[in-house]
Amino acid sequence: MKININNLVSISEVNQKFSKVARLVDENGATVILKNNVPRYELIDYSQLQKEEILGDEEVDEVAKRILFKHMKAFEQLAK
Repeated sequence: MKININNLVSISEVNQKFSKVARLVDENGATVILKNNVPRYELIDYSQLQKEEILGDEEVDEVAKRILFKHMKAFEQLAK
């Protein structure tokens, strides 16, 4: 994941100016929240989260198909 330095905010700033941080997420899709100057949390747009979940499911399906195709003979023997 690439991090835009302009999307980094401290946890103190989040506590004091959440609406500003929410606008950053609206504009950029995500922001990284620092705790003790270390990236600790990511705040993302909910619609982006849903997209990532769908992509994750598709990836699992592709891996399952690849494994099934690779080991088709073994699966056919188990079915008998």
